[in-house]
Amino acid sequence: MRFLTPALLCAAAFASPVAAQLSAPEQAIVETVESRFERDVALLETITLVNSGTHNHAGVKAVAELLVPEFEALGMTTEWIDQSANGRAGHLFARTSGTPGTTRILLIGHIDTVFEPDSPFTGFVRDGDTAVGPGVVDNKGGIIVILAALRAMKEAGTLDDANIVVALTGDEEHAGEPLDAAREHLIEAGKWADVALGFEGLSILDGKDAGVIARRSSGSWTLTARAKSGHSSGIFSDHAGYGAIYEIVDILDTFRRELPEDNLTFNVGLIAGGTPAELSEDGLSATASGKTNIIPSVAVARGDLRALTQEQNERVAEQMRTIVADNLPGAEAKITIEFRYPPMAPTDGNRALLDRLNAINADLGREPMEPYPPSRRGAADISFVAPYTDGLAGMGPAGSGSHAEGETIDLRSIVRQAQRAAILMSRLSQGPYAK
Repeated sequence: MRFLTPALLCAAAFASPVAAQLSAPEQAIVETVESRFERDVALLETITLVNSGTHNHAGVKAVAELLVPEFEALGMTTEWIDQSANGRAGHLFARTSGTPGTTRILLIGHIDTVFEPDSPFTGFVRDGDTAVGPGVVDNKGGIIVILAALRAMKEAGTLDDANIVVALTGDEEHAGEPLDAAREHLIEAGKWADVALGFEGLSILDGKDAGVIARRSSGSWTLTARAKSGHSSGIFSDHAGYGAIYEIVDILDTFRRELPEDNLTFNVGLIAGGTPAELSEDGLSATASGKTNIIPSVAVARGDLRALTQEQNERVAEQMRTIVADNLPGAEAKITIEFRYPPMAPTDGNRALLDRLNAINADLGREPMEPYPPSRRGAADISFVAPYTDGLAGMGPAGSGSHAEGETIDLRSIVRQAQRAAILMSRLSQGPYAK
């Protein structure tokens, strides 16, 4: 039997619990991410200072060109997938092929931001461990987390065995058309993958990091009501009817009363009515005119529809169509519903991935991450691959104010997220994927 000397007893008492739980390569990952922190922040500043609004095609490609050498330095092959035929710049994919038969991993982020070149929100301002800039969280910070994790794997030797595809889309904030073509390559990668990790921003729940195993869909609907016009003195009569505005308000109020259920929302974002009323070609505005003594002949409204599963999407859409078909006297209405971003439904596979991540949290001496309520997360590109592979979203950095002037990133969250992601990918790459 070996007895510890007083000196060894003292050393053991103060030994890091992390070192006791992590393998040597995993401990190297932790240290590498930490040591490269300032260089990662510098790269974040560099790509943030290049405007890459979705419709700034040159800017999106310029950021991609800055990232290409970063991936190629890791031994990855890169590909620029032109999307000009779909009205967008393109996508950047990076790939590494390791040991055949090991878990195939897809990492998803996006290059574009909501801030176009005419936006007054520019620059990169750092104050200690926070920074402000357009897209610092959504999603340029997410790209930095991906790179930080892959670099740490490379240094630790765990990237050599890994089979990884990085998909950075150039139009996540406003996808190209037709949508099937704009997401063709991402979906193809999702069908290849065993696991998908989405690097949108980290969710915080009650002040603690949370895991994202589900995200709701994003769709839209357009409602048009038409009615007989005439003198307002006849409103509500059998011969004159109720008019288009009462018809559309009645439908919308029935939506409000009859449709609500868990994880479902259906916002009304735009409404107009009169004689006449008309939506703009892009659906983002409307024109209307009318007089108080004329029964309105047309009313229009647009809104969104967000659900947790495709079954919920389709069932609620059918309920909406049934409500729209029940008209007030003298009126008629129609609704068109478009499903855009599909839902990322909560699955046993997604839950099992979060369990794996929480095992890593335990080994790192961190608190477990509770599942984040899907009603608080919007749609994202990972939703397109959710039908084909297990996934975790919210793997990017923490921050606030995404899509708004003053968007802020917690820079230190890059470290903990990259450490988690790198260790998760390293463990997954040790063999075939098993749920």
